[in-house]
Amino acid sequence: MKVIASTLRKGNVVDKDGKLYVILTAENIHPGKGTPVTQLDMRRITDGVKISERYRTTEQVERAFVEDRDHTFLYQDGEGYHFMNPENYEQLAVPEDVVGDAAPYLQEGMVVTLSTHNGVPLAIELPQRVTLEIVETEPVTKGQTASSSYKPALLSNGVKTSVPPHITTGTRVVIMTADGSYVERAKD
Repeated sequence: MKVIASTLRKGNVVDKDGKLYVILTAENIHPGKGTPVTQLDMRRITDGVKISERYRTTEQVERAFVEDRDHTFLYQDGEGYHFMNPENYEQLAVPEDVVGDAAPYLQEGMVVTLSTHNGVPLAIELPQRVTLEIVETEPVTKGQTASSSYKPALLSNGVKTSVPPHITTGTRVVIMTADGSYVERAKD
């Protein structure tokens, strides 16, 4: 199926020269002069080779038919990350390179969208936000609460982020899975 290059997003799969590539990043660039372009960073599914391509935003790109289904994360072992299809209870092992940066945010029982092509897992899409606990952060400094400065903090999944000064160790916070940024204090 042909689609316009500017509509491609992270996780989409394209067919280039008979080989399948999963898109890692997609950026539309509008220079002051000249035609706007779409910059795609892609990983070849068969061997993991990464490439960068530029297309004019109006250019047609062949998008591969990929099945996107919700799966529940079960556990991780030497084979990879194991997910279950809630409709037929089939389990699917996803290799570490497909999970990539999403790994620290996976929590047991979390529902994710898994993209597969002929039964082969290609890409994973996490929920936009997760709730995690702060395990380490600096103590509150008196008089610093009014400023908009953020302090470093370590989350329960091992990822470092920045939080407002009033957040203390043991506080549960909502984090964006895309970039690990702080959203708000959890309401639970």
